[in-house]
Amino acid sequence: MIALVDQPFKCVHCDKSFMKERTLVSHLCERKRRALQEKEKRVQAGFMAFNRFWQLAQGGKKPKTYDEFCDTAYYNAFVKFGSFINNVNPLYPDKFIDYVIKSGAKLDHWCRDDLYEKYLYEILKTEPVESAVQRSLQTMMEWGDEHSAEFNHYFNYVSLNKAVHDILNGHISPWVILNSSVGQTMVRNMSDEQLDIIAPAFDVPFWLRKFKEIPADVALVKEILSEVGIK
Repeated sequence: MIALVDQPFKCVHCDKSFMKERTLVSHLCERKRRALQEKEKRVQAGFMAFNRFWQLAQGGKKPKTYDEFCDTAYYNAFVKFGSFINNVNPLYPDKFIDYVIKSGAKLDHWCRDDLYEKYLYEILKTEPVESAVQRSLQTMMEWGDEHSAEFNHYFNYVSLNKAVHDILNGHISPWVILNSSVGQTMVRNMSDEQLDIIAPAFDVPFWLRKFKEIPADVALVKEILSEVGIK
């Protein structure tokens, strides 16, 4: 009977054994690869989404560990979704994760742009007015820093293509645009094509109805804009 050669170096992730330590070090099984990826932002985002899915869709009470996440058949799909979250940087990421889970969409559809856009245009209509105004002013400040301009001159001098991008991505809110004369002027200067592009995020009839329903919020917005020099 031939004696088996002792292989003293074993991978803790897949239990495969090797004769030499350097072979073990260079060995990269799927389970080891996942362990090494733990601190990556896309993996952490996917892990967070996985635990939220476990809680909302599966009724889990105790959060799953990262090792348990690595062992699931859905690891790669959730990491792909984590990459999508990092790339898109969605408004209110926690709410977006809950939205896709509750939407009933298949996991491999969670990274679709149209699903995020549907979420975005819904959340823009229901978010707190303070958040909408704060984000708009922050966007203006970033524009001002980039162009060495006063941020409150945004509506006067921003390129209309840039404004279209900011409106469509929720960076500049209708709360600010429609409650300032300079914001309204900017929109009137847009072409029909540009107005068609921003339409999903800029439902004017909806906003005018909303403003009538909550005049106190409208007064707050106008007060804030007046204080920062936006008329």
